[in-house]
Order: sequence, then C-alpha cells, then structure tokens
Amino acid sequence: MGVAARLGRLSEYDALALTALVWFLAKFLRYAFPPLFPRFGVEFGVSNALLGTAYTVMMTVYALMQFPSGALADRLGATKVIVGGGLVAAAGALWLVVPVPRGPVFALPWAGAVPAGFLALVGGMVLVGLGTGAHKTVAVRLLSRTYPARTGRALGVLDTLGAFGGVAAPAAVVLFTDVADWHALFLAGGLAGVGLAAAVLARVPRRVPPTPTDADGGGTPAGAYLALFRDRRFALFVLVTLCFSFGYNGAVAFLPSFLVAVGDLPTETANLLYSGLFVVSLVQLVTGDLSDRVGHLRVIGATLALAAAGIAGLLVVGAAGPVVLGAVVVAFGLGSHGFRPVRGAYLTAVIPDEVAGGGLGVVRTLLMGAGALSPAVVGVIADASGFAPAFGLLAAAMALAVLLTGVVAVLGDDATAA
Repeated sequence: MGVAARLGRLSEYDALALTALVWFLAKFLRYAFPPLFPRFGVEFGVSNALLGTAYTVMMTVYALMQFPSGALADRLGATKVIVGGGLVAAAGALWLVVPVPRGPVFALPWAGAVPAGFLALVGGMVLVGLGTGAHKTVAVRLLSRTYPARTGRALGVLDTLGAFGGVAAPAAVVLFTDVADWHALFLAGGLAGVGLAAAVLARVPRRVPPTPTDADGGGTPAGAYLALFRDRRFALFVLVTLCFSFGYNGAVAFLPSFLVAVGDLPTETANLLYSGLFVVSLVQLVTGDLSDRVGHLRVIGATLALAAAGIAGLLVVGAAGPVVLGAVVVAFGLGSHGFRPVRGAYLTAVIPDEVAGGGLGVVRTLLMGAGALSPAVVGVIADASGFAPAFGLLAAAMALAVLLTGVVAVLGDDATAA
C-alpha cells in the first residue's frame, strides 16, 4: 500500500480524532478544578461545602444539556452542536483568564459572605459545564453513524482519550501554577477550544452521512422516551448508572483533598496519584472487547465490584503511604473506567434505534444529575464530619450498583433487549 493510500485511510478517522480531542479538552477543563480546590479555598476564603456546591452547579448544567443537545443534533446536525458547545466551553475558560479582586464581598442567604472573585469563578464553571455538556451524547451518535462497523472501537477511543484529559489536568495544574498561575491554564484551554471547534467545522461534516431526521427536522414524542422505563431491567440498569455516577463523581471531585486530609500526603503527591486514576483508562479498550465475547452484564458487574472495592480500600488503608494508596486509586480507576464503554454498549443494545439519540440523552441527563449532586453532598459531610464518612457514603452507593447489576442479570440477559 502506497503512502497516499495510507494517508487516505488515516483521513477516514479525522472525525473520530477531532471528536475525541474535543472530549479530551472537555474533561481536561472539568477535571482541572478539583486539584485547584485547596488553592481556591485559600485564595477566596471559602469552605469545602461551597467548593463542592460550585462543582455541583457546573455538573448540573452539564447534566441538563444531555437531552437538549441530542434533540438539537437531530434538528440542526451533530457537527453544529459540537462546534457550538466547544465555543461555549472555550468562552468559559477564557472568562477565567482575567483575575478578579477578592472584593467586594456579597452576602448570600445560603452561604454568607462570598467574594466577587469566587462568584466569577462559578460563572466560568457554569459556562464550561454548559459547553462540555453538549458533546458526549451527540458524539456517541455521530461516531455510531460515521463508523457503523467499528462503533465499539470508536467509542473506546473516544472514552479513552477523554479520560486522558483527567490525566493531563492535575499535571497541568502543577506546571502552570509553578511557572505562572492557574489563570494561564484556562487561557491555554480556551484557545485550544476555539482551534478545535474550527477544525471540527472544517473536517467533520463531510464524514457524517445524512439521516432522515437531519433532512426533515422531525421529532420524537417525549412519551416514546419515557416508555423505555416501563421495562424493569432498563429502569434498574438506569438506577445502576445513577449509583455509579454518584459514587464516582463524588470521589473524583474530592480525591486530592481526601488523600491530603485522610491519607496524610503532600498536595503534590496527592495530585500525582489523582493523575494515576485516569492513566489506567486504557482498560476501556479491553473491557469493551471483552464484553462482546462474554456478555455486557458480566463485565459490568466485575468492573463495578472493583470500583466499589477501590473506594472502600481508601477508607481501610488510611494513611498507609503513597504506594498503598496509589494501588487502591489504580484499582478504583480500573473498575470505574472499565465500566464506562460497557455501559454505553449495553444501553446502545437495549434502546430501540428510533429513540436511540433521545433515549441516551435522557439516561445521561439522569446519571449526570446524580453525579452533579454528589460533590455538594460530599463537601457538606466533609465539613461536618470529615472525609472518611463522606467517602463511606460513596462506597455504599457503588456497592448498591453492584447489587442492582446482579438483579438485572437475574431478570434477563443481554440478548433480551428492552
């Protein structure tokens, strides 16, 4: 095969590469905030509860965008929604570039005195949540249409590259705060977002085949999406994803703080271990293929059990040192990341094609809503009783997800679609 032919084959994957890079940046921006929480707490003089609430606000906006973004993609086209979301997220990052003085201080009824700089930070986080929330649901549908014979592989690449945004974020926080400050980090992220949005607009539309919904602008009645929940197995599996999302997002939001407070680690070491949580995301390429051979629910049960053991292990080992804590964090990461592509494959298999986009959007809205609530709950419990009880709640949620997966398996296997 000649060089031109090889380049031609590689160019077939430009839609995958650009879509995955946008997802990488989306997760990079979101996961840059937790390692900065200790710095934000000192700089703005706010509590863990307020920091957790700010993260919850961002993730709530992200969650609420799942279904609307899918509906908009059906009417306007997936590319336009991805480009628009990328630009909004970039605007949120650039919003954070200009430092805001700590004063004046605003008195909020539910939070007391809050400096203007912190409110500006929350405003940027909201824009990041709004923009990044327009991506994943639309990207899954776009890639399944663009690579119909290689959908599993494409989604594995999407999730893996996205997870590496979480690897890069803590390291970038250390780098930028050493050589400049955290504002420069978001300047780089904002400029990258604008560049990627332009590249997607230029390259992706030619790769995506037209569909009837793109042409006629038709819609699906809301009742068709709600009807999915009449199937007990589908409804229970959605509950599985809610428990997982609650446990995972709460842990991710405060893992660096937990490792410092309970694990007695220096901040730099805690952030390094936090990066390790995402380094192991390559497991997604393995679990996705494995689930095709042995069944989705078996792999889902195994990965959730490993994730639950990881959170519980953090509580058991305590301040056992960076090596032991690192091993537990890796176990949690392997289970959590291993679950993600199989969850998507299972949902794709059981949701009928005619409501696939909106149905996935509804599920993602619910699971991201549960995930958005979690950081606020963890922050409140941590301020009141410490991080150990807060992470105990997360471990219980993950254990419930394992139990419910067993119930779904008893009710019927993967072959009997909802």
